[in-house]
Amino acid sequence: MTDIVITEFMDEAAVAALKARYSVHHDPDLFGKPDELARLMVDIPALIVRNQTQVRGALLAGAKNLKVVGRLGVGLDNIDMEACSARGIQVFPATGANSLSVVEYVIGTAMTLLRGAYFANAAMLAGEFPKTKLIGREIAGKRMGLVGFGAIARDVARHAKALGMTVAAYDPYVSADAPVWQGVEKLELDALLATSDVISIHLPLTPETRGVIGEAAFARMKPDAILINAARGGIMDEAALVAALKGGRLGGAALDVFEQEPLKADGAKLFAGTPNLILTPHIAGNTVESNGRVSGLVAERVIAALEGRA
Repeated sequence: MTDIVITEFMDEAAVAALKARYSVHHDPDLFGKPDELARLMVDIPALIVRNQTQVRGALLAGAKNLKVVGRLGVGLDNIDMEACSARGIQVFPATGANSLSVVEYVIGTAMTLLRGAYFANAAMLAGEFPKTKLIGREIAGKRMGLVGFGAIARDVARHAKALGMTVAAYDPYVSADAPVWQGVEKLELDALLATSDVISIHLPLTPETRGVIGEAAFARMKPDAILINAARGGIMDEAALVAALKGGRLGGAALDVFEQEPLKADGAKLFAGTPNLILTPHIAGNTVESNGRVSGLVAERVIAALEGRA
């Protein structure tokens, strides 16, 4: 009998550690095989997923012996937490293990968009030399605006300040007297959007946050501001973003997350011909190093839970 099913990619060393103790079925593409996944879920005590596996509805109901879910990441919007809690199913995200990868994605992408020089390949290969058109901007002296001020956003703040940026953040759930605000200006959302040079989103997707960055939000931003969303799709109105970029009302943007994932050809049409836009496939938190940390941490927690030590 299978003990642990892993539905998406996981570091092989962590998989080997699990296999040393338990019977493991690991298929990185299993999330896209609903019938096979439902069959495997019937008797297993443990499930390990990333963000593409929806642990809810009939799939969760059919997992009669499920005791633990390991999440290779930190977001939990693909897991029915209420149903898991009601059944006593423990859920273990890899909190903190991929933070540095996300931070480096945000900072590196902000620098790329501000500088602007790295979009010159087509012109250069065509024999052009657009030197005067590609005078970009430095990141030092700019304001980083963080929409949400949880653990990853706080790490972004530390790195941004090290580069000479000033930092402001919006988060109504962090007390004004919390020590984490030291060196960071606490602002309401409208003020943050209106005054930031780089805006990075760090919110969970909830009914409250869905669509919060929409047409009205883009109208408040500086016309040369940079927007980065490596949090969750659905928080931002994608059509409104495209309109702002095409209309010259935003300096640039990077999206690592989307309303519908994976982003397929039909959905991608919306972004065609949009200037100063970087699209990546939900990989801000995925590097060789972070995959090792995330996978190892989740493996340890799943083993501990199965052995009654969690």
